[in-house]
Amino acid sequence: MSDSNLIVVTGAAGFIGSNIVKGLNERGYDNILAVDNLKRSDKFINLLDCQIYDYIDKNEFLDRLQSNYFANEIHSIFHQGACSDTMETDGFYMMENNFRYSQYLLQYCIEEEISLIYASSAATYGAAEQNIFVEDPQYEKPLNVYGYSKYLFDQIVRRELAKDLDSQVVGCRYFNVYGYGEFHKGRMASVALHNYYEFCKNGYVELFEGGTFKGIEYANGGHLRDFVYIKDVVDINLYFWENPQISGIFNVGTGNAEPFNEIAKAVINTIRKEQQNLPPLSLAEMVEQNLLRYKKFPEALLGKYQAYTQADITKLQEQAHYLKDFYSVEKGVKDYVKQLIKNKI
Repeated sequence: MSDSNLIVVTGAAGFIGSNIVKGLNERGYDNILAVDNLKRSDKFINLLDCQIYDYIDKNEFLDRLQSNYFANEIHSIFHQGACSDTMETDGFYMMENNFRYSQYLLQYCIEEEISLIYASSAATYGAAEQNIFVEDPQYEKPLNVYGYSKYLFDQIVRRELAKDLDSQVVGCRYFNVYGYGEFHKGRMASVALHNYYEFCKNGYVELFEGGTFKGIEYANGGHLRDFVYIKDVVDINLYFWENPQISGIFNVGTGNAEPFNEIAKAVINTIRKEQQNLPPLSLAEMVEQNLLRYKKFPEALLGKYQAYTQADITKLQEQAHYLKDFYSVEKGVKDYVKQLIKNKI
């Protein structure tokens, strides 16, 4: 790649976007055009230790693309910018921000024959029948307008890919991503960060009580999710970028479903070890000592909640040939919490 070619990262000040910028920096690239909306100005913190060529607002970026301002200057686009609030009810805003914007970038990349690697979401599966999470429309039934905005764009991508494109288009269907750089996300931050804040403030963590979801009985704190560490997510994005012959929509998860209890246990044990040099506790010991508690499932989430997610990564492994081992929940959460403590978050 010529040094004069720009690498565009949308959502560059966000969680995944800023980590992709850091990953590119670690590989020696700083010719990065950071695109974002800093209406939430606190996100700038994520770019403090990043090397970029320039920053531009997301709307100005679109205007410049339309005026051909970047003629032959852009090498590739990592499109990570989106409204990721699964509880957002403004459908017009969601579709304009997530679907229409993405659709324009897709057409631009196809016309200019440049790579587009974009953020899809496991929210496209929603109430997936029989809890099957395979990259196939028959298993995709989003529960909210956020999931629908991602689902609809994926359908557009599938139609374009069927035309045998000359440019790379990859959709990374993220499962439950956690890791450093998500402080600005509020209620949409990962379970790990919420558990960390809660334990630091109250001295205990609360998870949801068990119950029956889609005919499956779950124990307290036993809802199962595929938790994937940000370092793996960045590695997969850059793997696709370094292999432009690969296109398609791929699940980005570990392939394992872990209970929320395991996240809480890793958070609590890491804090105890790092701050007080205390030995690890078992789950039963945490419950017995009231360090881990359970609360009633909120009615506001009924019908809008995925109690179970588990990425089928067959396509990632067999078609994309991505064969690296993923961080376990224990290892990933430990690494994350140590960063939070070190940086006094």
